[in-house]
Amino acid sequence: MADELIDIYNENNEPLNIRKMKSEVHKNGSWHRASHIWIYNSKGEILLQLRAENKEFYPNMWDISASGHISAGEEPIISALREMEEEIGLSVKPEDLQFFKIRKHKAVYKKLVNNEFYYVYFLNFDGDIKKLTLQDEEVAKIQFFPIDKIEEELKTSPEKYVPHGDYWFEVIEEVRSRTNK
Repeated sequence: MADELIDIYNENNEPLNIRKMKSEVHKNGSWHRASHIWIYNSKGEILLQLRAENKEFYPNMWDISASGHISAGEEPIISALREMEEEIGLSVKPEDLQFFKIRKHKAVYKKLVNNEFYYVYFLNFDGDIKKLTLQDEEVAKIQFFPIDKIEEELKTSPEKYVPHGDYWFEVIEEVRSRTNK
C-alpha cells in the first residue's frame, strides 16, 4: 500500500485541519475521504476491476471500477479523475462524471481500520475497454458485467467480490435507474 498524505475529518465529515499519512490513518481509524467511480454502459453493465494478486487487502477480488483516497488538499472530483486515469487509463472531463452521493463507511479488515466518506460518482462509458491501460500493481483486469450476474454472484459466490455489503445493491439499483435495464 503506497503511503500518502491525506486530510482528516470528524465523523460528520467536517475538516479538522490535520493531515496524516495513510498508514497512520488506517492504524488509528481516523476519518478521511475516498473517491469511488462506478462506470456503466448503455447495456446496463457495470465495469469492475479485478484487484491485483499482490494487493494487501482483498487481492484477486472484483471491486469498484476505480477508487482511491483523496490526497491532502485535493478536491473529490479531481481525485476521481486521477484514480480513473492511474488505475485503468481512462481520461475524461469533470463534467463527464455524475456525482451521486457521499456515503459514510466504517470497516475493519485485518489490521486496517477504515473510516471513510466515499464521494461516489457514475460515468456512462461505451468505449472499448481493451484500449485502456491498467496499472499492474493495482488492477489485474477489467470487465463489464451484466447487473443480473453481479446480483446473482453476490448471493451465490460472494467471495469473488470485495465485501461492500448493501452498497453493491445500491449501485446496481442506481445503474438500473440510469439505463432502464
